[in-house]
Amino acid sequence: MFDDFLIRALLAGLGVALAAAPLGCFVVWRRMAYFGDATAHAAILGVALSFTFGISIFAGVLGTSLSVAILISLLGGRNLASDTLLGVIAHSGLAIGLVAASLLVGVRVNIESYLFGDILAVSVQDLALIWGGGAIVVGLILWRWRPLLNTTLSPELALASGINPPRESLILTLALAITVAVAIKVVGALLIGALLIIPAAGARILARSPEAMAAMAALIGAASATGGLWLSYQWDTPAGPSIVTAAAGFFIFITAIYGAIMRLR
Repeated sequence: MFDDFLIRALLAGLGVALAAAPLGCFVVWRRMAYFGDATAHAAILGVALSFTFGISIFAGVLGTSLSVAILISLLGGRNLASDTLLGVIAHSGLAIGLVAASLLVGVRVNIESYLFGDILAVSVQDLALIWGGGAIVVGLILWRWRPLLNTTLSPELALASGINPPRESLILTLALAITVAVAIKVVGALLIGALLIIPAAGARILARSPEAMAAMAALIGAASATGGLWLSYQWDTPAGPSIVTAAAGFFIFITAIYGAIMRLR
């Protein structure tokens, strides 16, 4: 019989994986990997602000992630190349957040748990936030699936069809910020990007349609969460990195199998 904390950890991992999977597909399609990393890294600043003002970690991280994501969108294309801008904001946000956390008076923050996750310490209240936030993300994606997909394929054609591309991008940005806020407890700010990208990248190799890719990404993400926790339990390794390691293992396996099939044709 598993302990309660392991069951809560598994439910938390599944909740984050199911939310990150469809969103990760859009991150891969739009080549937003660095965008996701920048938003996630800045979440550490949100943690520091949460302790400073006595608000919930979820609210602080959500507000900071959303603000940074909007800032990146507004500054994109001005003077600096997009990857340069994302690099500046990602590393600056992370560094400022770490410095701010170290300057907190009378508050002891286990910053490592927010960098790499602390899924084994997830509470029932955390589970409610994770699954509630995940439901919002999935709901947003399902609600705007076709407009988001059309905007991703061709913003010009989407605009001609009556779709507002900036609005769809804002919805995607909101979904990304919510995902970062719910995932920071599970895999941490440094690994959120990996959980978004790796399952979607593996699914892209196998899928023949966008819908199939989203479904496969969800399955790979759920399997990664389950397998990573099993690895952590068996080998006493950090849970968050173990989940990402399991995802990487699935990706390597899928790539190898696909390559073997292609060589046999």
